[in-house]
Amino acid sequence: MPLLLASFYIPPGIITLLFIFVFGFSIYAQIRVSSAYSKNLQVLSRGGLTGRDAAAAVMSRAGIGDVEIVETEGHLTDHYDPSEKKLVLSSENYRGTSLAAIGVAAHEAGHALQHQEGYSMLEFRMSMAPVTRIAAGVVPFVYLASFFVIRDRALSTMILDVGIVVFAVLTVFQLITLPVEYDASRRAKQQLVALGILDQDEMPGVNQTLDAAALTYLAAFMAVLLNLLSLLSRRN
Repeated sequence: MPLLLASFYIPPGIITLLFIFVFGFSIYAQIRVSSAYSKNLQVLSRGGLTGRDAAAAVMSRAGIGDVEIVETEGHLTDHYDPSEKKLVLSSENYRGTSLAAIGVAAHEAGHALQHQEGYSMLEFRMSMAPVTRIAAGVVPFVYLASFFVIRDRALSTMILDVGIVVFAVLTVFQLITLPVEYDASRRAKQQLVALGILDQDEMPGVNQTLDAAALTYLAAFMAVLLNLLSLLSRRN
């Protein structure tokens, strides 16, 4: 193990404080996004376009005609699937004409623009998706195994090493996710005004919704990074 990692250590008390901070920040992020989304879901756009219309307009301007826009159930289940070339919108955003619905839909369309352009961070995230799914599936087994072999030093060390590798993968994936999501929001905001879908004075509602959502991605990155640091510290 490299000297830097071999000497890495954080006192348990500091680790505990960091976990409390990250936990608190995660709750704050969820409250912010829920509050911002609920508030702007009640504010209807003047143009009256639905989220589906907005997403279609953003992609059409970029010359994207091979991405299917589909409706799905659930709350904030919106996402862009690059492997299937599908833009999936929850019913409230697919059919809704609110600032929140249009903002979220345009954000997902921003991912389609990234895909068409070959945006490097999105390509990197796509390439990491298979190994990330495996790593996420291993996490529960790492936690479970750590309770049963705590007295066996060799096995404990092996489990810690597996956990370090797993959380290193998850940390890199979440780190890459940050610029991907921020860039998609940036593209969405630009296109909504450029296409005349929203007036400039309607944008604060969209900004509030998308900026709050960005906090949840930051919280996810902080959580996996802290788990990685904690395992590295325990390993030493």
